[in-house]
Amino acid sequence: MQNVKLGILIVKSLEESMKKNKLVVLSGFVILAAACAPSKTVKMQQAVSANETEHLESQYTGPKRRIGVVEFENKSAYGQGRLGGSASDILITELVKSGKFIVVERDKMNKIMEEQKLQAQGTVDSQTAVQLGKIMGLEAIVVGAVSQFGVKTEGSDYLITQSKQQVADVTVDIRLIDTQSGQVLMADSGKGQAKSKKKSFLGMGTKGGYDETLEGEALRASIAQFVDNIASQLNKKAWSCMVADASGTELYLNAGQDSGIKTGMKLDCFHQGAEIRDPGSNLVIGHREEYIGSVEVERYCGQGGDCSIARLTRAASGGAKAKDICRLAK
Repeated sequence: MQNVKLGILIVKSLEESMKKNKLVVLSGFVILAAACAPSKTVKMQQAVSANETEHLESQYTGPKRRIGVVEFENKSAYGQGRLGGSASDILITELVKSGKFIVVERDKMNKIMEEQKLQAQGTVDSQTAVQLGKIMGLEAIVVGAVSQFGVKTEGSDYLITQSKQQVADVTVDIRLIDTQSGQVLMADSGKGQAKSKKKSFLGMGTKGGYDETLEGEALRASIAQFVDNIASQLNKKAWSCMVADASGTELYLNAGQDSGIKTGMKLDCFHQGAEIRDPGSNLVIGHREEYIGSVEVERYCGQGGDCSIARLTRAASGGAKAKDICRLAK
């Protein structure tokens, strides 16, 4: 009888031991899975530069600025035919998300440049920027280049664990060009880094080749920091829009509800004449202007959100015509 009881105790002891072992094994797999899961980090870095661009604070809350972004050059030896377009697309997305800009689509910019036989990509110069500004009613154009891009793989290999880390570093340079004067309002350089880390334990874990998402994440980290400073630099200039058409006392403006134009808003309008050039540098510093009069926005027009109708409330000279300039009344 005692032998039977002893046997029962042994069986129970074995069952409890197996349960504990299962928990230990299960816990081990959970820890192993957590250790081997891929991890990713993205961060902005200040690019090396002789002088850091001054970052300005602006309280401007008026209408949105109308700007264009030209496809960036890729000056690095990596990702030909891909990085430049990706960089300009990311900047366009970030500018639109900020809610401070009306951004002309890159395809429309390229089409106009082809039709006018203008320079393409980041090689746009001041003269070309002025021409594009007049044709498309832009206040400024952003040009840029992916100046550096590199990917490296780092890793360690121990007896029971292995780890591999891919690191993408990118530097992007941009210039903001005033389309009225052709002058560079801002030049800036941004640097971003993205890391992807993979681990394995006893040969088990995440394995794979190059992580292509690193390119976009590193680019976005380098570009996102430009948006606030572009807005602040542009806000040093008076906001303006163009007269698209005129009939009697009615003016049709190329800014509407999407730009933040509100009914009842008052504007001063001007004929723009000959260029005024700096006698030393020969750069355009302005235009001769003839005051047309004051207008008040009455209603919106069109279906695209970029059209409003204003009526002359005080006329000082002849009627308005297409390509005249209107600014917020002081």
